[in-house]
Amino acid sequence: MNDNSRLMRNRWGIIYVPRIGALRPMKRWAEIRAYLVLKGVEFDFIESENYESVERLAKMFADNGYGTVVVVGGDGALQDALNGIMASERSHEVVFGIIPNGIANDFSRYWGLKVNDYKAAVDCIITRRVRKIDVGCCSYESEMGVVKRYFINVLNAGLSAQIVEIANKKRTLFAKYLYQIFGFFYMLFHRRNFKMRFKLNNQVVDAKFMMLCVGNSVGYGLTPSAVPYNGWLDVSAIRKPKWLGLLEGLLMVAHRKILNFELVEPFRTTEIIIENAGGALWGIDGRPFKPSFPLTVTVEPETINLAIPACMKKR
Repeated sequence: MNDNSRLMRNRWGIIYVPRIGALRPMKRWAEIRAYLVLKGVEFDFIESENYESVERLAKMFADNGYGTVVVVGGDGALQDALNGIMASERSHEVVFGIIPNGIANDFSRYWGLKVNDYKAAVDCIITRRVRKIDVGCCSYESEMGVVKRYFINVLNAGLSAQIVEIANKKRTLFAKYLYQIFGFFYMLFHRRNFKMRFKLNNQVVDAKFMMLCVGNSVGYGLTPSAVPYNGWLDVSAIRKPKWLGLLEGLLMVAHRKILNFELVEPFRTTEIIIENAGGALWGIDGRPFKPSFPLTVTVEPETINLAIPACMKKR
């Protein structure tokens, strides 16, 4: 390895994704940058222009020999960056670092990283405790051939994806709170079942569901038993409840106990083939997703090198 290659391997490529609606989006980056300099981190930084640019920038950093690619953003930005890294021939060499800066930050919270504590996130990457984690992979046929899309947290269809679709059209200062309030009322008044058919574990499921969630991780509480390092995908198929049942279900989601809900059918698998979703909308890690069918979803074990905290609370 020459000196230039060694220098790049020790350098971070940082993609900064400003939080939705922030009045001073660069103020947070200025704080993070000052801490990086204080810690003596060598890095290059680019602010993303849009969703598509995150994926492109992550691939660019990986292709150009950076040893660590860091995303300052939320779940959607992580998924974009994941796909960029996976498109690089150096995907198995790059260490993926996270500094939470989004609305939900569900995947970051799983690892104990808090959006208001960027210093702990930076220290986590500096410590360089690396764990190989699983990623989910969606594949389907298009006019251009086979399309693959990777996810780090959850793929979902139905009601939760409808909320994602609407939330992604909102870009206001209060987007986070509007997203939560609107999502609650949307669940109250726009519940419906979708005729779905999927295959997994030598079993065919052909029934009506309000939501279908495939989790590589906890998936906003909808796949609470999923962990991104056991080589499995958790699937929650949720039927439409009555009004009181909906409130009970929401409480169970909040407490990560949705699998105890009587209208949930849980599965664990390494592959699910979705033949029909009854016209339901789809979301992938907080982004709208428009696949064709059949849609094959698999898990790719120990695929990404993730920088994780030195200590984690037991789950």
